[in-house]
Amino acid sequence: MKRVTLPIAYVPLVDAAPLIVAHEMGFAREEGIELDLISAPSWSSVRDMLAFGRVDAAHLLSPVPVAMAMGLGGVTQPISAVSVLSVNGNVIGVSRALEQRLRQSGYGFDFRDAAAAARALAAAADRPLVFGVPFPFSMHVELLHYWLEASDMARVGYEVRTVPPPLMAQALAEGDVDAFCVGEPWGSEAVESAAGALLLPGKAIWSLAPEKVLAVRTDWAETEPHLLGKLMRAVWRAGRWLDSPDSRTSVAEILARRAYLDLPSEVIDRALTGQFTISGHAEQRDVPGFVGFHDGLANFPWRSQAKWIASRLAQRFGLDAEEARAKAGRVFRSDFYRQQMASTGADLPGASEKLEGAIRQTTAVASQKGQILLPPDAFFDGRIFDPDAT
Repeated sequence: MKRVTLPIAYVPLVDAAPLIVAHEMGFAREEGIELDLISAPSWSSVRDMLAFGRVDAAHLLSPVPVAMAMGLGGVTQPISAVSVLSVNGNVIGVSRALEQRLRQSGYGFDFRDAAAAARALAAAADRPLVFGVPFPFSMHVELLHYWLEASDMARVGYEVRTVPPPLMAQALAEGDVDAFCVGEPWGSEAVESAAGALLLPGKAIWSLAPEKVLAVRTDWAETEPHLLGKLMRAVWRAGRWLDSPDSRTSVAEILARRAYLDLPSEVIDRALTGQFTISGHAEQRDVPGFVGFHDGLANFPWRSQAKWIASRLAQRFGLDAEEARAKAGRVFRSDFYRQQMASTGADLPGASEKLEGAIRQTTAVASQKGQILLPPDAFFDGRIFDPDAT
């Protein structure tokens, strides 16, 4: 039987691994489809290729479909986030000049305490800082604002500027930005190229942030449910394989190929293992669960996460928060996920929303099969987001 080929756009990042692995390891072929993976130079390219029908699906920043539903960014094609491809996976880095000032102040780069890092950064800044991010509507931006707004950096001042991920290290080295928040391996590449040092993993700000989603046009999902299901199941199986420790060496070697990230596998391996070299001084830091692809219901598109994103965007752009949350709740498609994943035997949560930030330790919650364990999802400042709050 001839397989249907689905064109899919992605940006070369470690968290594109579920799509790359679904193709390379045969999970897509087992579902009767082929994936035509198209590398894009920027997130605006991915968004536009998806919105205008150049591709059927995409590896996409989780806030992008929410922003589109809210009328932000100039492209309003209805997009559905049918599953989460990855949680966490970002790093915050600083220039060598800023690193030196931080060290002179006595900051120890513990790579763990977000509040302490923000205080040190504000004290070391001799002017408003410029942070590089991959796209205006991204978890990078939301994490940065959430983190810095609660610190003295709000007084010092800062600017957020868009830089494509592969150019982040160069922008840091040339002084175009003072710091960045970017997905791996481009933070580690800044260390390898001696452009700067890593300050904090994104996980230290929100311990279970939905980073990338599998996004499709809503009309395509509704008219091609059979193909949608095949794609979702292939990617789900790839994510399950990825979260096995025995897979990490193979994954790093696959992603390192010229066709994908075209970087040394040992640099890519840092994100997969959570074992980071954070500076030119060869300092090592361990971040368990730095990026996740499957475990702990990582793939489930919680509507409450979409509503958190919408609340943040509404605050920054002066929009009605209640209306924004309502629109966002229709973007993360837990209904599609439940329909299409039933045949895999995957356990599913009893609800499609939760209090974000309320889980401080691994906790059992009700599921269709009884109970399922959810990992911590705390924010660094202890706040809790209620998706139903007005």
